[in-house]
Amino acid sequence: MRPRSSSKPNSRPRHEWLYALPNARLPRRVTCGGQRFEHIDTFKHDFFAATGLYRGPDGLAVLKMGRQNEFMTIPANWTGVFLTRREVHIYELLRNVPGIPRLIGTVGPNGFLHEYVPGHPLSRDEQVSDMFCDELLSIIDTLHARHIAYVDLNKRQNVLMGDDGKPYLIDFQISLYLPPVGWRRLRLVRWLLKRFQHADRYHCLKHKQHIRPDLLSDRERAEVERLSIWIRMHRRFTRPLTNLRRRTLKRLSRSETAEIAGSSTK
Repeated sequence: MRPRSSSKPNSRPRHEWLYALPNARLPRRVTCGGQRFEHIDTFKHDFFAATGLYRGPDGLAVLKMGRQNEFMTIPANWTGVFLTRREVHIYELLRNVPGIPRLIGTVGPNGFLHEYVPGHPLSRDEQVSDMFCDELLSIIDTLHARHIAYVDLNKRQNVLMGDDGKPYLIDFQISLYLPPVGWRRLRLVRWLLKRFQHADRYHCLKHKQHIRPDLLSDRERAEVERLSIWIRMHRRFTRPLTNLRRRTLKRLSRSETAEIAGSSTK
């Protein structure tokens, strides 16, 4: 992940409720495990969370802070706490898995730090090695074996191309962990998990089709071309909402009174 420009130090947003944190800015410094981390830059700041680059005593780290701001005077801090706990739990489940940044620790109830991976988000025309796509599929297979569905793999920016040439997976905010215990053993729950995992594999192969079509096997090509009704329904219902959200944010940004670091990645 590459740093982006920071916001103006004394600016205040007109539409603060659009952003996760007060004044739409990450804290200048945080403490984790008795160690201090200083803010360097902001990667992303949207409604649910803000993510930024920090420097600690052992080097660079990434801080993710969940929502703290109210939403239209309605308390929404609980969403940040809830989503942070879920994401931290998944990072703990995937500790020591190659391709998953190491969890450093929590920062209050709404935040956590994980190791910084030198690299950049995967692009559509990325030049990758012959092993890159198989390594990404291996990461996804490991998640699935641990009863996890990533859910958000359609976004290429969630896959990092490391400077070492290897894939890394970040942002488990909406991922699902559904182990077969208690109510999670219900047939409907197991079916839903399988559907989300199928979508994970589909999107992974779709990325492979874009960046290394020469390596796509006949079986994988058939999987990509056989678009399931589940994915078609997802596209039909989510694309209009996504377009509406983008148009709304664009209109609001024209009347904004401050430059918000990371807001352009919404």
